[in-house]
Amino acid sequence: MLGTASQVPTRHRNHNGYVLLWDGEGILFDPGEGTQRQMVRMGVAAHDLTRICLTHFHGDHCLGLPGVVQHLSLDRVPHPVTAHYPASGQRWFARLRHATPYHETADLREAPVRAPGVLAAPDELPFTLSAHELSHRVPAFGYRLSEPDGRRMDPVRLAAHGITGPDVGRLQREGSLRGVRLEDVSEPRPGQSFAFVMDTRLCDGVHALAEGCDMLVIESTFLHEDAALAYDSGHLTARQAGAVAAESGVRHLVLTHFSQRYSDPSAFAREAREAGFEGELTVAEDLTRVPVPKRRS
Repeated sequence: MLGTASQVPTRHRNHNGYVLLWDGEGILFDPGEGTQRQMVRMGVAAHDLTRICLTHFHGDHCLGLPGVVQHLSLDRVPHPVTAHYPASGQRWFARLRHATPYHETADLREAPVRAPGVLAAPDELPFTLSAHELSHRVPAFGYRLSEPDGRRMDPVRLAAHGITGPDVGRLQREGSLRGVRLEDVSEPRPGQSFAFVMDTRLCDGVHALAEGCDMLVIESTFLHEDAALAYDSGHLTARQAGAVAAESGVRHLVLTHFSQRYSDPSAFAREAREAGFEGELTVAEDLTRVPVPKRRS
């Protein structure tokens, strides 16, 4: 959690910025102003980043991009970094990418999101990265990461059947080996999922992103008393976020993107609980780490 404020930062909350570290991949979501410094404070290096995902082009979600992009080149990050963002904002991305002159050495690959759907599949990542359209005042997309289901090999059962070395991989690929079935020496390994939902009203995309998620990071800019203001400005309330999480079977709900008008963070948790959410709940704070829930058995 690099930053958890909404439009206006506060003494305790920086503009947006979130990094998901997952099996060697580092995805930076919505880098607002101050993201570089927050990364330094959290021990997240430019080399850790493999993707950048922008939900939309309002300043509190993207004005930190120029510094991050230049940092990739300054640190000579050796691997490609892919950037996803609404295709309708291509001109804004171009301006942010080249906001000032610098010596560009990083391999930043632009992959604009033109429509809902899969952005990257397991043939290039250990998961599927997809996008769904949101309902904000400007074009916006949310992102979802979904692992495929697999199987966990049991060393004891493998040894009992005399299967070692390269034969383990062969058994995984072919499903059986010398009369031993894959299910005889392994157990199901459910894939995990993560969703990132920023500035939006309630819409089909919110529910599609949240469905069955192990972790949902979602904006809750307003409290229910300001529900009309939330709708007019294209945002969610904490109660709405909690209801979505409850209806979608989310395991860990992370609320963020808080308006500066509220001084009591516990009010957001209270509203999410009142909406019926019973899972693990975090009211995000700057410069904290939130672990993804352990894999379902």
